Amino acid sequence: MAKRKKQKQISVGFVALGCPKNLVDSEKMLAHAGQEGFVLSGDPDNADVVVINTCGFIEPAKQEAIGAICQAVDQKKKGHVRRVVVAGCLAQRMGKELLDEVKGIDAIVGLDERDKIAKVIRNVAAGRGKKVSDQVSRLPEKVSDDRGRLLVTPGHWAYLRISEGCNRKCSFCTIPSIRGMFRSKDEDAVVAEAQELVENGAVELSVIAQDSNYYGKDKGVAHGLSKLLDRLEGIEGLDWIRLMYLYPAGVDDELIERIAASEKVLNYVDMPIQHINNDILRSMKRVDTKEKTVALVEKLRKAMPDVVLRTTVITGFPGEGEKEFEELLDFIKWAKFDALGCFPFYPEPGTLAAELPGQVGESVRQERADEIMRVQQDIAFEKCRELIGKELVCLVDEPLAERQQIGRYYGQAPHIDSVCIVINSDALPGDFVRAKVIDTQDYDLVVEPVQT
Repeated sequence: MAKRKKQKQISVGFVALGCPKNLVDSEKMLAHAGQEGFVLSGDPDNADVVVINTCGFIEPAKQEAIGAICQAVDQKKKGHVRRVVVAGCLAQRMGKELLDEVKGIDAIVGLDERDKIAKVIRNVAAGRGKKVSDQVSRLPEKVSDDRGRLLVTPGHWAYLRISEGCNRKCSFCTIPSIRGMFRSKDEDAVVAEAQELVENGAVELSVIAQDSNYYGKDKGVAHGLSKLLDRLEGIEGLDWIRLMYLYPAGVDDELIERIAASEKVLNYVDMPIQHINNDILRSMKRVDTKEKTVALVEKLRKAMPDVVLRTTVITGFPGEGEKEFEELLDFIKWAKFDALGCFPFYPEPGTLAAELPGQVGESVRQERADEIMRVQQDIAFEKCRELIGKELVCLVDEPLAERQQIGRYYGQAPHIDSVCIVINSDALPGDFVRAKVIDTQDYDLVVEPVQT
C-alpha cells in the first residue's frame, strides 16, 4: 500500500503595526493561526503567507503600512513569500483601493474578520477566496473576545482592551469611520480575560480603549469604568492597573477619587488634550475648554500630588495662527506634563478638518511640533533630575547587560514612556525592585536597588 505523502505545513509571518489596540488584534490572530496548526515564523520576509496588520489612523501610519506591504510584495516577487494578506485599520479604511495602491496583494480582510484569519490564511495559501472581503465595505459591529491571545508583550504585563470603536466626533479623527461606534465589552468578559492574563503571569495590565472613561455609557451604565476597576482590583496577583486613553471631559471627580483611593490603580493619568485654545478646540469638535482643562490639571495634582500626567497635542490645526500656537506653548510650560507627544496636523481625507479654511503649511506644522517637543524635553529632563535621590518601586521588564535590567516605575507606561535602567541587580523580568534614583540618561532614570 502506497504511503500518503505528508502535507507541508504552512508557515505564517506576521507584521504588527499601530497602536496597542491593534497589537491586541495581532496577538489574537497569532493565536488563531497557531491553533490551526500553522507554523508561526519569526521571519516575515521568508514565509508561505505574510499577514500585515495595518494602522491607518494618520498619513505617517498609512505610509508605514504601505511600506510594509510593498516589502512583503517585493519578497513575493523574489520567491521568498507566496501570499500577502492585509488586515487591520488601513485594510478597513481603503478596501479595494489598496489593490490599486500596491500590486500583488492576495487578500484584504476587514476588522470584524479578525477571528477568521486562520480560514483566510488557508484559503489564500490554496489560491481560493475573494481578494477583497465584503466586510470591508461595512463598519465593524462586533465586540471581540480577546481571551486566548498569544502575547507579543512579555508575560508579566499585557494590554486589556475594554471596548471597540468611538462615539466622539473629533473633526480630525478617522477612527469612528474605521472602527465604528463605541461598544463596551461585557464586564464579565473583561474580568475573565484579566484573570486569564494574571493566571498566565501578568502582574500589570494597561487598560486600553479609544475612550476608556466612556466605558459602560453606551449601555446606560453610570461610572462604568470605576465599577470595572472595583472588580479588577479584586484579582489576586494583579499588582498594577494602568489607565490609558482617558478623554479629559470624562475625567470627573468620582473617577479621580477612585484612582486616588486605589492601591492597584496607578497614579498615572493619560489624557490627550489635543489643544488649549478654545476656538481651535471648537473647530476640533472637542467638548473641552481651556478653563476646564486648567481646572482638571489642578484638581488631579491636588488629589494626587505624585500623579504622573501624560498627554498628546496637535499643532498646525486649521486656524492656528501664531497667537493660538503661543497659547498652547505657554500652557505646556505651565502644566509641565511628565510626558507629552506632539503630532503635526494631517488633513486626513474624509474628515471635516481636512476641508476647514485656514489650513497651515506643512513646514510650519512641523516647525511648531518641533518647538513644542524642545520645550517638553526641557520639562521632562528637569522632572527626571528632581527624582534623583528618591526611592521608587520598579517592575523589571528585560535584561540589559550583566547585572543590569530595563524596568519601569509607575510613571512609565510600557512601550510609550521612558524607562529605568536598573544597575547592580540580579532581578528577573516580572520582579518588583525597590530602587533609588542615582542618575539620569536623558529621559531615562538610572536606579540602584536598596536594601529592605
